[in-house]
Amino acid sequence: MRNQQSNSSRFDVKKYILKKNLKKDLPSSIVVFLVALPLCLGIALASGAPLFAGLITGIVGGIVVASFSGSQLSVSGPAAGLTVIVLNSITDLGSYQIFLVAVVMAGIMQIILGIIKAGTIGNYFPSSVIEGMLAAIGITLILKQLPHALGVDTDFFGDEGFFQQDQENTFSAIFNAASHLSIAALVISVLSIAVLILWPKFKKINVVPAPLVVVIIGVIGAFLFSNGAEALRNDQLVTIPVVSNASEFFGLFTMPDFSALTNPKVYMVAITIAIVASLETLLSIEAIDKIDPIKRVTPTNRELVAQGAGNIVSGMLGGLPLTSVIVRSSANVNAGGRTKMSAIFHGILLLLSLLFIPKIINLIPYACLAAILLVTGYKLARVALFKHMYHKGWDQFVPFVVTIVAVLLTDLLKGVGIGMVVSIFYLLRTNMRNPFFYKVQEEGNKKNIRIKLAEEVSFLNKASIQVLLTGIPKETNVIIDGTNSRYIDPDVLETIFNYKHNAYTKGIIVTLEHIKSQYTVPKLNTKITEEIKN
Repeated sequence: MRNQQSNSSRFDVKKYILKKNLKKDLPSSIVVFLVALPLCLGIALASGAPLFAGLITGIVGGIVVASFSGSQLSVSGPAAGLTVIVLNSITDLGSYQIFLVAVVMAGIMQIILGIIKAGTIGNYFPSSVIEGMLAAIGITLILKQLPHALGVDTDFFGDEGFFQQDQENTFSAIFNAASHLSIAALVISVLSIAVLILWPKFKKINVVPAPLVVVIIGVIGAFLFSNGAEALRNDQLVTIPVVSNASEFFGLFTMPDFSALTNPKVYMVAITIAIVASLETLLSIEAIDKIDPIKRVTPTNRELVAQGAGNIVSGMLGGLPLTSVIVRSSANVNAGGRTKMSAIFHGILLLLSLLFIPKIINLIPYACLAAILLVTGYKLARVALFKHMYHKGWDQFVPFVVTIVAVLLTDLLKGVGIGMVVSIFYLLRTNMRNPFFYKVQEEGNKKNIRIKLAEEVSFLNKASIQVLLTGIPKETNVIIDGTNSRYIDPDVLETIFNYKHNAYTKGIIVTLEHIKSQYTVPKLNTKITEEIKN
């Protein structure tokens, strides 16, 4: 067994350096790097943290988390969904150094959650809600990046919330941009979108990734529009810290103040971060697995451990809390990423850009990066997806649409929560209709009713069974048949036994066939489970 495991491990390591995979992973890592760079800076700015903290978080998310993670396509980094929590927590705790202690503690809690198998909660998100979340992220990307593509938006790059830090909202920011657009930004974004759409159609030149061409066009465009009334402003270009030597670089790091471990507020902040970051990660992982062309399944418990390790390292180095992020991960999928090396390379590129080419990076206009995200957003919210969900029926289409609207008008977690409530409503309605089937047999002056229970009868079926039993007329013979049932919930059993005990008062005779007094939840054979995992 050990030899098999060893051979499997060698195979796993080998596949990451295969030429056919590296040909996909290296170009996609450049795309993810270009998308992640302004996101890291913007989220740090909105969180009230040093800009360098955002870059550190992206580097750790790429190198550390991806190394431990079982996901091949997920990319981790600072998340827009945590900005409000981080901003308020830094204020409440009094200093950024104390906040970093909470980040480290949150990482430890996530590792514990992974060890106790809490990641299985990710298996309970309905498909319609996940699809709705992906479509909502796509629409959000389009709406949020339009101002950047037009060259007018003072809020940070990639804000996912409806209400923004600059007192604007999604729609007012677009109207503001439309009335104060920058010709330079508009020209760059239009050319960039054209390249992203047309470039892949030419196979001979498609060896060079389209997003890299887009960035080159953006830099050239910024140079051409460097003078005159239409020149791009500094706030329309990427901005990262410029360091000239090693001492300046290491001077950017911030260490946590562990003397704050006695502060109860630290633990409350840590718990909040651990829960929200874990939920957002599980949602992202579930969504990315759905759009993975190879349809691989990420081990969620291992992912929580990887995220916990990442948050510990990030907190120790002065970074922000991190999660698996749908925007980066979607860009990775759309760019053709094949293995986790894409995420690792993107982290290395972030580090190298900070060390060696910060001045070149600062020449990249936001407009061309917005174009990359606009195309990514369209792929996530394509018209074909809406048609597909509509044809699946109202019980799938309604939660899908509600999730989209809720995410657009609130934020990711709240929107998914609302979508879950609607999905559960349809689940309950379906269960009320389909817990059993029965037939009525006439015999003389009496009616014989046979109720055949389904294979699985859960607590969700209790209400509908009670309604059926209560409506049975007096002087009736009732046979409740559990022949096909592998499991009947204890609450349903109690309802059935109580009905049998009290039915005589109505002249009803109840006969139970093949219904046991207790059922145990069927378990998969351990051997089968191990084979499935392997």
